[in-house]
Amino acid sequence: MTQTDAPLLSVDGLTKAYPGVVANDHVSFEIQPGEVHALLGENGAGKSTLVKMIYGLVRPDAGGMRWQGDAYTPDSPHAARGTGVAMVFQHFSLFDALNVAENVALGMENPPPMAELSTQILRVSMDYGLPLDPERLVGELSAGERQRVEIIRCLLQDPKLLIMDEPTSVLTPQEVAILFDTLRQLSKEGMAILYISHKLEEIRTLCDNATILRLGKVVDRCNPREKTARELAEMMVGKLLHSPERAGATPGEIILNVTGLTQASPRPFGVGLKNVRLSVRAGEVLGIGGVAGNGQDELLDVLSGEIRTVPGTIQFKGQTVGHLGPNARRALGLLAAPEERLGHAAAPDMSLTENAALTGTIREGLSDRGFIRWGAAREFAERIIERFDVRTPGPDTAARALSGGNLQKFVIGREVLQRPDLLVVNQPTWGVDASAAADIRQALLDLAAQGAAVIVISQDLDELMEICDQFAALNEGRLTPPRPTKGLTVEEIGLMMGGAHDMEVAHAV
Repeated sequence: MTQTDAPLLSVDGLTKAYPGVVANDHVSFEIQPGEVHALLGENGAGKSTLVKMIYGLVRPDAGGMRWQGDAYTPDSPHAARGTGVAMVFQHFSLFDALNVAENVALGMENPPPMAELSTQILRVSMDYGLPLDPERLVGELSAGERQRVEIIRCLLQDPKLLIMDEPTSVLTPQEVAILFDTLRQLSKEGMAILYISHKLEEIRTLCDNATILRLGKVVDRCNPREKTARELAEMMVGKLLHSPERAGATPGEIILNVTGLTQASPRPFGVGLKNVRLSVRAGEVLGIGGVAGNGQDELLDVLSGEIRTVPGTIQFKGQTVGHLGPNARRALGLLAAPEERLGHAAAPDMSLTENAALTGTIREGLSDRGFIRWGAAREFAERIIERFDVRTPGPDTAARALSGGNLQKFVIGREVLQRPDLLVVNQPTWGVDASAAADIRQALLDLAAQGAAVIVISQDLDELMEICDQFAALNEGRLTPPRPTKGLTVEEIGLMMGGAHDMEVAHAV
């Protein structure tokens, strides 16, 4: 093979170990120019470590890489970018108080003068169907527009390989379609794309080839278009998966009724809630979709009691609770699990026993005259670990030591086992692999089957369509009227997420 015939990137036997775990174990694969290559695996399979080595953030312990036939040993992202590798991370690295052009300049090695850069941003963003105004403040942009900033910043550096980590997790269906059109255009122009996602139908739609990792090793390769999403998931986890089972119970009495809820956001650049109305019944699962940053965090905070509201706007089991704090609402049976696992749902440096006590003290009777009953708290943590198959050495392990999927199972399990009358969860399977996601969704369905009301706030539309009875969408703090999930089309969902608040009327007509 001549150098011109060589793959764009060859990864040969890359190995990286950390204390107690081998993150990558002799990983090998190739990417050709113009290829869209998927990297699949469960949480902890080694995907992040692998792309960090390709991007120069981590040095391998063994093995090597070649770029167009030549040795490739990046010791920093600067070196990787200089070779032709760019990366769009799952969590954006943008400054809300700066405008688009200023944010793009900060991510470039040698940015041109600002006027020239603004012209380049306009030209490139229009050429690739991702229009951006270089003068707009990033804090005013939607999540989809923020992703455009990251992508355009990469494209202005003329990369040959673009690494994308969970790129559609914050996009509406229409924005996903636009992104895929852009990626296909880049592919036709010869750019290779390394694509990481838990959304397997997207992988089947977009990608030419897939490399599957499990426990740090390459366990399979395939053309994802020739596999079903279930087959891909089972290749990732190494076992048969079962779809969540619904009990099909008839919804009971109204558990939560929210009317005319208007609440400013306490967060800088946050989105306040505007005249939100919703109700959910016993045994019912209400799904609330929407692009990130449209009031989801504010809604959970208001329902959980972290933000208190005008009396009368929130009624729980017939009692007004807007003025009550989280502990008082928990005592009544209204529980919540926020999106941010570390720092909000769980204290990183506290043990699982201590984290179990943080929210379980009231309903599980874990205190006596103001003192924590540590034996009972430990038993509660052990019940969560056993019931939800949390992979951990034990209840004395710090929360930060768990993988994202296992910590999420612990957080959801902690609330489910307290037998709530209403559970509100935000992003219950965010960044969680297929097996853990199935377990969490089944737990929510089981809770509803036992008579609880459940509100699932999620950006994963497949998840909402799978487990929810009703669907509503948040857009700029406004909530659409709920619609039965059965029969909803992707186009209708996208319109609802984009702010079509008259969908119910339009649908009836």
